[in-house]
Amino acid sequence: MKAAAKDVPKFEIPEAMREIAEKNVEQARGAYSQFLDMARKAQDTAAKSTDVVAESARELQARTLRFAQDHVDASFSLAADLARAKDIKDYFDIQARYAQRQMAAYTEQAAELSRLMTEMAHKAPRKK
Repeated sequence: MKAAAKDVPKFEIPEAMREIAEKNVEQARGAYSQFLDMARKAQDTAAKSTDVVAESARELQARTLRFAQDHVDASFSLAADLARAKDIKDYFDIQARYAQRQMAAYTEQAAELSRLMTEMAHKAPRKK
């Protein structure tokens, strides 16, 4: 016989474990922030060229970097939310919401990158 839903033990994540997870997320976020600062400085250095193709490439690169930052930020947010999950149901609900948001973001970003690449191709000088 199946146990009634009320008879199923509720698995709770201990508070100390959630605190450690949150601290680890914050440390990783700090390291990522330093990496992102270095990437932006490198991008600024590369932004010295002025031709049309280079300008389009910089825009594409900046957009891609922003998308990467958005995804990493979403991942840190997910990790923090998961660290605060009270039980296994809450944990899986958080993951499901994250997956839905990320799929929508991926779809939008793919369309935007496709548009930018098409514009870049139209701006590129034609070889004779």
